Formats: sequence, structure tokens, C-alpha cells
Amino acid sequence: MPIPSAAAPAFSRRIPLIVATAFFMETLDSTIVTTALPAIATSFHTHTLDLSLSISAYLVALAVFVPTAGWASDRFGTRKLFAGAIALFTLSSLLCALSPNLWSFIAARTMQGMAAAFMSPVGRLVVLRSTPKARLIEALGLITWPGLIGPVLGPPLGGLIATYASWHWIFLINLPLGLVGIWLVLRYVPNETAQRTPFDLVGFVYTAVALAGLVHGLALLGEVQGSAQVALLWLGCAGVAGVLAIRHALRHPTPMLDLRAVGVPSFSISTLSAGMLARIAINATPFLLPLMFQIGFGLNAFQAGLMILVYMGGNLVMKSATTPVLRRFGFRRVLTVNGALCAAAMAACGLLAPGQPMALVYPVLFIAGMTRSMHFTTVSTLAFADIHAEQRAGASTLSAMSAQVGATLGVAFAALALALFQQLRGAAALGLADFQHAQLAGAALMAVAAAWSLRLAPNAGHEVSGKA
Repeated sequence: MPIPSAAAPAFSRRIPLIVATAFFMETLDSTIVTTALPAIATSFHTHTLDLSLSISAYLVALAVFVPTAGWASDRFGTRKLFAGAIALFTLSSLLCALSPNLWSFIAARTMQGMAAAFMSPVGRLVVLRSTPKARLIEALGLITWPGLIGPVLGPPLGGLIATYASWHWIFLINLPLGLVGIWLVLRYVPNETAQRTPFDLVGFVYTAVALAGLVHGLALLGEVQGSAQVALLWLGCAGVAGVLAIRHALRHPTPMLDLRAVGVPSFSISTLSAGMLARIAINATPFLLPLMFQIGFGLNAFQAGLMILVYMGGNLVMKSATTPVLRRFGFRRVLTVNGALCAAAMAACGLLAPGQPMALVYPVLFIAGMTRSMHFTTVSTLAFADIHAEQRAGASTLSAMSAQVGATLGVAFAALALALFQQLRGAAALGLADFQHAQLAGAALMAVAAAWSLRLAPNAGHEVSGKA
């Protein structure tokens, strides 16, 4: 239940920054473990491939419990739930570091995924309920930067920690962040009156099966050595469960999956259609670039990491310009024009080759990061620009689900594109051309997203952007 307007505090960056810090801890942990898997496997006296189960367990647990966030927010209140989610994430991080073997580590990662499932939608809901619409661009802009930087920073940071310290510190660094985060949430986030809504068990089962099957199936499909038949079976089960979940949600008086926000055109386009295509392209790039620099350019991991820092720098620099640009041009024009620029920058990344001067390579990476940041923040903000107060919990849950699926689809799309272009070349190993063509494929997908954004009304989100 939203806090009464009379009790609503004046807008402050404090709450969005608290939420952003929690988001950064979550998004960083979803990728930082990847490059440390060999070190963890050695510690557990097992194979690196076995540790991939820890990543799958995290992603599946996250997908399964995300749909319950809206119900839990109303039932327990956003402040208590958000603080509890951070506490569980912190505890599970400690258990990961203390794990004596593979299966205890997988169990701890599963618990971590459960906590992350609540952190994202509930944290976003905290910001939505404490921010006036006129300041929504600024507030949501602050909490979107972890989703941009975490996936880029995670792998090199994980490799650095595993190489020069111990893999345990990947999880131990969460302890002080988590404890401070819990205190800040309890101290500064407004309290809310909980409301008792019946738990929709049938809807939860349908939605959980659909999301878990989709995430796991896409993960299998993205593995070069994965079984396509098994992946398609999971995706088929996910499709059937998804249809049943939607059918149930449309008939149930208090469904687990609140679909009312889907009827809002700006939410639908920015989250489920054009926005989803953009998220796939945006999430494919951080997967492709580090590998392209190492395999295609012959750089070592450290040199490739420096190149990615330039890309990340573009992401950071653009954050300060996002709000004035949106206020000047509005959501529709930014999504179409910046979308086209983002596609062009992705295509330019696909034209990079060894031997080219850094005076050319660095600006291309920097501009690609800038346009990526602008687009990510714009679609994330537009999703809630026209949402009414009673729809926010459901919209936040749907947005979190979309982000999770988009991230998984982005990696799967990149991996499938690489495998396809390698097969077309008839080569035994990946080469520079495969990465270049995969980047161009991502650019084409981004161009489609930009064109699809033309379906938005000219004044979409004008209450938030101030551009009529």
C-alpha cells in the first residue's frame, strides 16, 4: 500500500542511492563468480564444469521467486522486505565463503538467488513509492547504473580477486556492504502499512515453472556444448506453463502475476517488446567484447579488461546527461534516435580489428558505452512513467522478470550467434570474424528495437519527462 501523500518525504537522492548500492551488490555477484570458477573448483577438488551448477542455481532461484515480490511487498511492507532481502543475501554470501564442498556452495548460491529475487523489484518499488513523478527520471537513473556496470565489472574483478587474493573474498566483501545497507534501509526508508492479500499458490507454481524453464532452457541453449534437445524441452515446458500462468492471472481476483500494467502502452513497449529486444542486444555486448579482445585480438585478460574500462567509462559519463536529454527531447525521440545511434555504435564495434589505432578504437568503445547507458536508463524509466499507484507493485515485478529474461536472452543470443557464424565458416575454433558478425547481429536487433519504439505515442511519459 503506498504511503499517504501527506507523509511522503520530499525527494532526496538518499533512498535511490541506498537502493542502487544494494542493486550493485546483487548484479556484481551474478557475474563476478564466473572467472573465479576454476579457483573455486580447485578448492573443492572438482571440475570447473561442475561449478556451472552454482550459476544455474542462482539464476533459477532468482527467476522462481521474482513473481512473489509484489505480493510479499504488500504483505510485509517494502522496508521490512527490502531489509530482510539484503540480510538474507549477506548471510548467503557468508555461507558461500564458508562452504566446505560443492553442494554446500550450490545451496548457498541458491539462497543468494532467492534473496536477489526480492532485492530488485522491492528496491525499485521503494524508489517508486518515495519519489514524485517529476523526479522519477533522476531517481530511476540512479538505480539503473548497477545493471549497466555490474555485468561489465564483475568478470575482471572476479579474476583479479581469484588471482591475487582468494576466491572467498568475492563473497566476503558483501558482508560490510550488506550490514551497512540493512542499517540504512531501516533508518531512512519510510515505513508502510502491510495488507493481508491471499497467496496465489497456483499462480506461483505456473509462473515459477515458466520462468525457471525459460531461464534454464536459454542457459542450456547458450552453451556451446549443451544439448539442444534438452534445452528445447525446457523451453517447451516453459511455454506451456507461461500460457497457463497468464490464463490463471486473467481469471484470479488477486493473482500472483498482476498483469494490469501490460495494458499501459508505454510499459508494454518499453518492457515487453521494443525494450526486450534492446535489453537482449545491450546484454549481449558485455559478453562479446571481452572475448573478442582476447580471442580475436590476442590480448591477455588484463589488456582486455582495460579496453572494457573505456566502454564502462562511456556508461558512467552518460548518466549525468540522461535527465536533461530526456527532458529536452522526450522518451519517444530518445528511444528512436539514440536507439539508432546505439545500433550504429554496436556495428562499429563489429568493425574493430587488430592493428587499428587506439585513437579510433577507444572513441568507438566510449560512444558504444554512452548510447548503451542512455537507452538502458530510458527504457527502465519509461516503464513506470504512466503507471498508476495501484499498479506499481505488479509493474515492478514484471519489470524485474523482464530484466532477468533479457539478461539471459542476451548471453544466449551472443553464444548462439558465435556458434552459428563459426559453423558457417566451417572453422574448428572461434575467430575474430565470428565476434564481428555477432556484434553486427546485435546491432541489427538494436535497430529493430529503435524502429519499434516509433509505436510510442509522441507524448508518452510526458508527466515524467516534462516534454509534452
